[in-house]
Amino acid sequence: MNGLEQFRLLHPGWRDVLEIALVSFVLYRVLLLFQRTRAVRIMSGLVVLVLAYGVAYVLKLGMITTLLGLAFQYGAIALLIVFHPELRAALAHLGRTRRFFPQLGNEDVAREVSRAAERLSRSRVGGIIAIERQVRLDEYVPSGSEMQARVSADLLSTIFTPHSPLHDGAVIIRGDAIIGAGCILPLSQASLLDRSLGTRHRAALGLAEETDAIIVVVSEETGAISLAAHASLWRNLTAAQVREKIIGPLERTEPAAVGLTA
Repeated sequence: MNGLEQFRLLHPGWRDVLEIALVSFVLYRVLLLFQRTRAVRIMSGLVVLVLAYGVAYVLKLGMITTLLGLAFQYGAIALLIVFHPELRAALAHLGRTRRFFPQLGNEDVAREVSRAAERLSRSRVGGIIAIERQVRLDEYVPSGSEMQARVSADLLSTIFTPHSPLHDGAVIIRGDAIIGAGCILPLSQASLLDRSLGTRHRAALGLAEETDAIIVVVSEETGAISLAAHASLWRNLTAAQVREKIIGPLERTEPAAVGLTA
């Protein structure tokens, strides 16, 4: 029976078509999650190893096939360790189902945060403010100082005063209260084209990759105001634009600022 006759015996049904479509969609989403991370380079290295194993097997190079076979045997555990940040971000992303960020519902908070960002920008004082949305940020609060204080531009500006104990970390806001200051956020693994983006911007992107929080960043070097959300970064914003993005729905499809590499 030739190949054509074998193909004629196949009778794909709607279940087969559905399975193929679902698997294709899942693979596509996984590639999108990893496209701007170090995982792409690591996966490229794995492809090279697989090709090397195939060549060694064809040429009957016993030592190389044995060594690569041992590497693949224990590679699953190693991959879990190496890809831990990417897997964590991917699982957090899969848990988000909304197309738009829900409205904050508190324009006073948005106004105070935007005012604080404007003051820090004028003074060239760095700062990072994370506004909690649906995903709770409890795990990051203990890394800094827990507090319960009503959000105000004066307090936010004071926290980020240079040489103060809490100025290096992030402020975390829940509702209309500051629940943490000096907090450490996860750093993004994405490659950045613009070398002027420092640790604060990486921390903002890292949190935006793992949660649905909105993070406002003020650059200490340039005074530029940026906003990170949904693994994207908007740069060179005005205080009014920051306020609008916090209280209004922020679409995933809104163009992100230049600075990320694919």
